[in-house]
Amino acid sequence: MAPMSERIPTFLLLCLLFCCVHGQMNQNFYQKSCPNLQTIVRSVVSQAIATEARMGASLLRLFFHDCFVQGCDASILLDDTPTFTGEKTALPNVNSVRGYEVIDAIKSQVEASCNGTVSCADIVALAARDSVNLLGGPTWNVVLGRRDARTANLSQANSDLPGPDSSLSTLISMFAAKGLSPQDMTVLSGAHTIGQARCFLFRDHIYNDTNINPSFAALRQQTCPFSGNDSNLAPIDVQSPVTFDNAYYVNLVNQQGLFHSDQELFNGGSQDSLVQQYSSDNSTFFTAFAKSMVRLGGITPLTGKNGEIRLNCRTVN
Repeated sequence: MAPMSERIPTFLLLCLLFCCVHGQMNQNFYQKSCPNLQTIVRSVVSQAIATEARMGASLLRLFFHDCFVQGCDASILLDDTPTFTGEKTALPNVNSVRGYEVIDAIKSQVEASCNGTVSCADIVALAARDSVNLLGGPTWNVVLGRRDARTANLSQANSDLPGPDSSLSTLISMFAAKGLSPQDMTVLSGAHTIGQARCFLFRDHIYNDTNINPSFAALRQQTCPFSGNDSNLAPIDVQSPVTFDNAYYVNLVNQQGLFHSDQELFNGGSQDSLVQQYSSDNSTFFTAFAKSMVRLGGITPLTGKNGEIRLNCRTVN
């Protein structure tokens, strides 16, 4: 190992690089160049949720699936072309990720207000925050200044997004690979307090796992048979599926997690005490969720002259 005196310059250089990247981003990034941005985003998201409450969960999930692949760069929004394959057909995304048309609607209004100024990546981040808040959850200051990717990564979308059958150790390691702690993983999983899931994603859990409340399993089996009807939907949070609250954790304590991966958070492992804490203290969950969402939004953003500001979120300029 090199002497400390030789290693300090490298350490300082890394610190400077980190500060330079994140120093270009701040919550007031568009204050002068697009002052109506946040009003536009919230208005369109509010209309979308009023039309279909589930859309709030979809926009939150869209942000998560974007940030876990190449970072928060709107790569998930890119459509396939004859010469380009995006991430929309990845197994975790195809016929599953929704809300693209809401982002399009926001982008259209933002372009009319301040042309060529705001990235699609920042729009996705703001839409996720407003979705949570409009459904009763916390709010937070979104750090802005991301730029949009000119590429996508189908293979990374297939490999880096945790699945509904993931074990606790797999969940912890997959989040750690993105710079997120086990606590971040457990609190961000609380996003499952809203939204719905297709039968085939939780079938194995409700028929084959033993760490599940029998009455809850029977309830879900009513609309998710042992075979067939793969696309039948069920609320992920059986108590309050369109309200952002801590009921997800109450469900876990009662062995009513819909996914195998959900119940892994409360199954005699390292996250049990945190789940119990969030299940009994909504405000603590809200505070932690807001902080973890800021960290999620900081995964390897493109800034400065990297990437571009797409005029159409579905295609590169």
